[in-house]
Amino acid sequence: MEYRVSAPDVLRDPLAVPEKLLMGPGPSNAPPRVLEAMARPILGHLHPETLKIMDDIKAGVRYLFQTNNAATFCLSASGHGGMEATLCNLLEDGDVVLIGHTGHWGDRAADMATRYGADVRLVRASQGSSLALPEIRRAIETHRPSVLFLTQGESSTGVRQGLEGVGALCRAHDCLLVVDTVASLGGTPFHMDAWEVDAAYTGSQKVLGAPPGITPISFNHRAVERYRRRHTKVKVYYWDMFLVGDYWGCFGRPRIYHHTISSTLLYGLREAIAMACEESLPSLIARHQDCAKRLHDGLRAMGLELYAQERDRLPTVTTIHVPAGLDWLQVSQYAMKTYLVEISGGLGPTAGQVFRIGLMGQNATSERVDRVLQVFRDSIKAVKPDFAFPRSASKM
Repeated sequence: MEYRVSAPDVLRDPLAVPEKLLMGPGPSNAPPRVLEAMARPILGHLHPETLKIMDDIKAGVRYLFQTNNAATFCLSASGHGGMEATLCNLLEDGDVVLIGHTGHWGDRAADMATRYGADVRLVRASQGSSLALPEIRRAIETHRPSVLFLTQGESSTGVRQGLEGVGALCRAHDCLLVVDTVASLGGTPFHMDAWEVDAAYTGSQKVLGAPPGITPISFNHRAVERYRRRHTKVKVYYWDMFLVGDYWGCFGRPRIYHHTISSTLLYGLREAIAMACEESLPSLIARHQDCAKRLHDGLRAMGLELYAQERDRLPTVTTIHVPAGLDWLQVSQYAMKTYLVEISGGLGPTAGQVFRIGLMGQNATSERVDRVLQVFRDSIKAVKPDFAFPRSASKM
């Protein structure tokens, strides 16, 4: 039979990938050690060497989450997969789930939970703020949810949600606490066991600086027991906690084939976690917080206004009000075209209202903070020459 579709001419050109400085909300630039690890030979998904790397990763993820949970593993998916898996495993038709809404990811979790048949309720924080413990308590007492979902690091608004005391509150009301740490883990403290968090997940491509596409996740004994008491099977085979957990050797049973994991993503994630462990969590968090302060001070010196309330600011993603009369998209495009530096706009409820600058992983250094501040200032000036910077900012 004749082949009627020709090979595309564009694939005759060599692959071209520019070097960009990724100072948006993620992904962040991967360190050379991670990129070099990913260039190693592909292994089979059940080869003993692959399983050993998976075991290394499990141990490292437990350190990052500060947990001893047996059901700690990774999903072959982006951070969205963590959201899907926690909701899919812990919710059945008609279950009430309470979503703590501090931005876009609360909307996304609500959408997903609805698709899994849950009865979704929302408790909304005020603009640029997190939810206070009394607000959460009142919402739990009103709605009596079986699951409470909170986003610790809301990358659309730059808000950090406080978690201390929430786990104990959930246990007192027979409610599971699920926390999204995609944009926060490693940049701000997170203590899964001490804070009585029942399920959590994070993103590989943020503070860790690994490639996207492989998501660390952990379920504690309460979440596992909730799974065991399900009346129906988990609706998506790919997210089933016990099936994926058996592949990762979490439950003491023989390891099974669940899917073909990417060995190269495992290599990159293992080395990224190893680097975080070598630096130590206290040092890693302090570095991100110090760089966030440097960034915030520099933005204020430019006469710009931060979006999130000071007490609730997320160190890893900073949101800045777009000044009146300034086209945020032109600024972002100018920074990328002229300097190959990524500065992002808003997302969801902040679309068109804010700029977003990310400080994550190897991009959280004083040199890169100073670089993005200079690029940001020059890009604003190029797009709007009459923008009135304070005199101090003009000397940057």
